[in-house]
Amino acid sequence: MKASGPQALPRPAHLAGLDRYEPGRPIEEVQRELGLADVVKLASNENPLGPSPRAVAALTGAVSKLHRYPDGPARALRAALAAELRVGPRQVVIGNGSTDLIDLVARAFLGPEDNAVISEGAFARFRQVVLARNGHARLVPLRNWTHDLEAMAAAVDERTRLLFVALPNNPTGTWNRRAEVDRLLAALPPEVLLVLDQAYFEYAAGTPGADYPDGLEYVRQGEPVVVLRTFSKVYGLAGLRIGYGAAAPEVIEAVDLVREPFNSNSLGQVAALAALADRDHVERTLELTRTEKETLGRDLAARGLRVLPSLANFLCVDVGRPAAPVFRGLLRRGVIVRPLEPYGLPTALRISIGARAENARLVAALDEVLSETA
Repeated sequence: MKASGPQALPRPAHLAGLDRYEPGRPIEEVQRELGLADVVKLASNENPLGPSPRAVAALTGAVSKLHRYPDGPARALRAALAAELRVGPRQVVIGNGSTDLIDLVARAFLGPEDNAVISEGAFARFRQVVLARNGHARLVPLRNWTHDLEAMAAAVDERTRLLFVALPNNPTGTWNRRAEVDRLLAALPPEVLLVLDQAYFEYAAGTPGADYPDGLEYVRQGEPVVVLRTFSKVYGLAGLRIGYGAAAPEVIEAVDLVREPFNSNSLGQVAALAALADRDHVERTLELTRTEKETLGRDLAARGLRVLPSLANFLCVDVGRPAAPVFRGLLRRGVIVRPLEPYGLPTALRISIGARAENARLVAALDEVLSETA
């Protein structure tokens, strides 16, 4: 007979050593913890202009229909995205943010003994998802703060099914040029699917001299590529969790087989559909990000800090000393940024581009902290 009372269940063996994804600290939590009335969050790469106004207006009419289940396949949003992206309707899938799709791709394509090749300094969810799936993640170090695609291709073996590349990379903001990605694709066996995470695509596209590749060109050419993007960043819909993927129909069908029936909510679908047509909001966001990133980058570099080139809406900054005390010092002053020690970058911070006043407050607080930690 079992002993009465609650029993502690052991952690499943396949989760041993798995770390948890830690998002940026919420403003309200920091306010309560430190007794601060005014906190600036520059940790999660959110849109400082807020959500698309068209999306907000569209939500008003949708709230009264919350007693209905959402359209599971998100047909209207898929069709609109297919037209926008110039791919077929069967080449698009919707997720609960692009992070949901990272998990779905791993579930669809990684068998018990298969592996995925991942850069050590790439978005943490790649590694976490694969380790939770079957533990077979083949990790390759960064080179010059970005993906070493040549070394990643060399890490592929007969059991490799997925190769993840963040383009531009999160958390460094760096990127691989078109010719590098072309060479990677040419080197991959046909059974390996290249997962291009382009969550920051809108910020990167069209940057003069960047030679930045549009992953959808590979999809249209029939290459074994799945492109992941999101409405969380430039469209300002992070709280509604809508991401999307584009790939060959057979790839999308495989992902659909493991997708939860209602993995995107009705409000998110309505808002994303409206935001997709809100070019004014997108252009204002891109202009603010461009000008403020240039200004903030100059201000940080003027303080002797190394600022990495970035095509995203954030900067990766090497503060030249352990970054954890700098992070805590900024936090005490009501400024939340992201320390990068979990990515193997112990002297670096990731700083989101905010509005002018937010960035100025960061710089002022950083001056105080750096003088204390020198």
